[in-house]
Amino acid sequence: MRGYGIHVGSINQNLWGISIAPVALFGAGTVIELTRGRDGKWCPVYGRFDRIVGDRMRKPTLVAVVEDDRFFRESMRRLMRSRGYRVEAFPSAADFLASPHLSETACLIADVQMPAMTGPELYRHLIASGYEIPTILVTAYADDQVRARALKDGVVCYLPKPVDEKRLLGCLHAALQSRESTEDNS
Repeated sequence: MRGYGIHVGSINQNLWGISIAPVALFGAGTVIELTRGRDGKWCPVYGRFDRIVGDRMRKPTLVAVVEDDRFFRESMRRLMRSRGYRVEAFPSAADFLASPHLSETACLIADVQMPAMTGPELYRHLIASGYEIPTILVTAYADDQVRARALKDGVVCYLPKPVDEKRLLGCLHAALQSRESTEDNS
């Protein structure tokens, strides 16, 4: 069903009797879609849509987080969701590789030091497998040689922990722009 754009100020209006889910469009592609909950009340479903195609909106942009530290992984999940992205988080590279989300992932945020497969190894594996997912690497143990090699291999950013939110969001924007330009050239 097609949603109708409504102004931010009119979100609080009584929406009973509307059978079509209304949508509020905000700047930079952020969308709040309202859907009915089990109790019949309208509930917001936040998402970030990169493009509106005809009468349909694409799914929100998916950011995958691969991090073995549960607290950092959940922190990244909350940050990305607060910015309107859809997020899937994984405790290991193997879990991410086994997931059905590889082809729809618009950006990958991965830890450098993880058991079994490191972040740089995961990135090289994805490239060798034909998945050109823009990747941001984060690490608590910054190493100039690892950083130089990762950036040479094509990683978008290599950030030290604790991660500066502004730098991370700048890297995320650059990663999504690089993905768009790659898709446009295809």
